[in-house]
Amino acid sequence: MSDLDFLFSPLKIGAVVVPNRIHFAAHMTNFGEHNRISERHIHYYRERARGGCGLITTEELTVHPTDLAYARLVDAFKPDVISGFKELTRAVHHYETKIFAQLNHNGMQGDGKTSRLPVWGPSAGRDPIFRETAKEMELEEIEECVRYFAKSAGHAVEGGFDGIELQLGHSSLIRQFLSPATNFRRDEYGGALDNRLRFCLEVLAAVRKTVGRDFTLGVRLNADEMLYRGGITHEDAKQIAVRLEGSGLIDFLDLSLGTFSNLFLVEGSMHTPLAYTVPLSAGIRSVTTLPVFCTNRINDPHLAEKILEDGRADMIGMVRALICDPELPNKAREGRAEDIRHCIACNQGCIGRMGLGFRLGCLQNPAVGEEKLLGAGTLTPCETPKRVVIVGAGPAGLEAARTAALRRHEVIIFEKSGEVGGQNIIAGKAAGRQEITGVTRWLIGQVSKLPIDIRLNVEACEEIILKENPDAVIVATGSFPKQKPFPGNYGFPDVVTVEQVLTEEIETKHKVLLIDLDGHHKATGTAEFLADRGRKVHMITPALFVGGQLGPLQDLYPARQRLARKGVTFTPDIAVLEIQGTLVKGLNVYSNELIDFEGYETLVLAAGNVSDDSLYFALKAKVRELYRIGDCVAPRKTDMAILEGHRVGRLL
Repeated sequence: MSDLDFLFSPLKIGAVVVPNRIHFAAHMTNFGEHNRISERHIHYYRERARGGCGLITTEELTVHPTDLAYARLVDAFKPDVISGFKELTRAVHHYETKIFAQLNHNGMQGDGKTSRLPVWGPSAGRDPIFRETAKEMELEEIEECVRYFAKSAGHAVEGGFDGIELQLGHSSLIRQFLSPATNFRRDEYGGALDNRLRFCLEVLAAVRKTVGRDFTLGVRLNADEMLYRGGITHEDAKQIAVRLEGSGLIDFLDLSLGTFSNLFLVEGSMHTPLAYTVPLSAGIRSVTTLPVFCTNRINDPHLAEKILEDGRADMIGMVRALICDPELPNKAREGRAEDIRHCIACNQGCIGRMGLGFRLGCLQNPAVGEEKLLGAGTLTPCETPKRVVIVGAGPAGLEAARTAALRRHEVIIFEKSGEVGGQNIIAGKAAGRQEITGVTRWLIGQVSKLPIDIRLNVEACEEIILKENPDAVIVATGSFPKQKPFPGNYGFPDVVTVEQVLTEEIETKHKVLLIDLDGHHKATGTAEFLADRGRKVHMITPALFVGGQLGPLQDLYPARQRLARKGVTFTPDIAVLEIQGTLVKGLNVYSNELIDFEGYETLVLAAGNVSDDSLYFALKAKVRELYRIGDCVAPRKTDMAILEGHRVGRLL
């Protein structure tokens, strides 16, 4: 496309020429098996190469036995990884995509519970997440680590990689040596910047000696730790970049920011601006002639093009964007921008799963990690088309309809309301959550291109459905809020659900008590919605704190910060015993103290949903094939709705 000339221009990085400026940057997958490259890895990376990205950098590969930050981390230092490396690089090279290996030691951000070895660090400190006191590395251990980096680099070269990236970013022993926030040494590896750079330069020199001058080598540099005090600032990062370029040892600078102290900056959610790290890449690019890579919340090719055109970076990292839609590059090149499934930075299927130790996934893309079975080209036309009736046009029903129609089935959708989207539309009304509606926006766009008969404002009943003489019926009727989840005498309009607030069915009075049994955006997003409209909001929850489910999504700290700044107050550890009018009788779950919450004008309930499954049970044994999906099975999140919709669409 003429309007994406920068994005689809080649770039020379050291000895390598990448075909375009789209970089599938390093990120955790949890796909490793026995600490080796797995078949799942190969299909996953091949899918992104087939989708048209110019460069892939693997997830971190560990260089030393003391670094096993998570159980599925791949050991680059062991010779038997080479065969897996070769299989992976061959798969990616088939599509003319280049692939770099990222080598790392997590240092203080490791976990001795997994490795059963001491955690190494430049000094004896503790990581804010793992909370394990590190062993200050002795000089012989520093020398050993340098040798292991070089050994691992040799394996990467033998494995067919086009380049190597050393991790100096948010999770890195080398970065911990560079940072005055973690390096308190009094020897030649601590103190002034030249000393703090020593370990990094020794590693680079050893790796460069191993790989040779004509092999591409670069670093992922932390462009700003963004700590309150004592860390690497952006000006520090500029100095480091200048000195690294001056060493003559590296060919590129890929950028990161933040640390595990502020991980919400590393993995920004939809509350974070698009392309929020571009000012950092522009700053680094102003002091170096090396190619500079940027990443973080760049989910659209035209946004990427603008960054390149403005000279603020040379390479565009698209991680979650390509997890969500591996075909984004090809779609952009072919002028099919409207078909791109944009990442919404919900962090639920990717980062949220990773943080809990599960394999990488995606809320919108059920094929992630299952590319062999569900990836591009695996959805084939059926031999005998069926007449399929779907009830409900939320995410589950729309995905089932899309998948079934692509398989050439005849699809009819009944939707009782006047619009499609279901609860996804309501979720998008919460404060800062508008981007979540990208889920249904993409599904609606795809469904509109297929021969699907959508009938709005029809509340399908048994008679209406049977009149269609369907071969299969999929019930995707969703769920509805619990109306009286607590004992007592109360009712509308003084006691309402978050859904009634967000749809503005009810206008709450000034003083609001919100009861949070949700722990997710439904509660915090509604509280912020009300605070933005001048309401005085008090949240109570039986949990340790409100928003407890937001931690793995990197939204807990920012959400609580915004709420506190907007005057929302929190009382945790409170179980609701009963409601009388607008009086809430509570119990402290630890002290057993009885507490009355009174003086509120409106009570808002985030107390869970109930499956709307009556139609499903009415149709049992009355149609040839009957399925139920999404919240109709059990109230859950959107990822399960889409996954089940996709599965049943393939099953038909």
